[in-house]
Amino acid sequence: MLVVIYTMDGQVLLIERADAPGFWQSVTGSQDAGETLEQTAIREVREETGLDAAQFELTPWDVETRYEIYQRWRHRYAPGVTHNTEHVFGLRLPMPLPVSLAPDEHLRYVWLPWVDAAHRCFSPSNAAAIRLLPARL
Repeated sequence: MLVVIYTMDGQVLLIERADAPGFWQSVTGSQDAGETLEQTAIREVREETGLDAAQFELTPWDVETRYEIYQRWRHRYAPGVTHNTEHVFGLRLPMPLPVSLAPDEHLRYVWLPWVDAAHRCFSPSNAAAIRLLPARL
């Protein structure tokens, strides 16, 4: 799951991983048993930023990316799982808002123009999703 949080004027929220300082990303997470993809997006946004995605415009972008899981994070998955399918959602806010990070997951956050946010992301699929943003503004 990947949720690109953005504003109407093209600002994008990025958060820095606590387990990999210098690695900036959008909200990510895994689907729990019994959850819909939308429920997963809402839960992950709340857990990672403190924002209530149900209060804003959350939309599936109909983008799925299958990628190889980085070796350093494979221990989080079942044995033998090496690939993941990422489903992309967008969460549009009226303006940049302060967020409350989960300190065990993220160190800092920043709002950046979408071009700068795409350049800062460590994940190629996250950067590619952010580059889709102009068509959605």
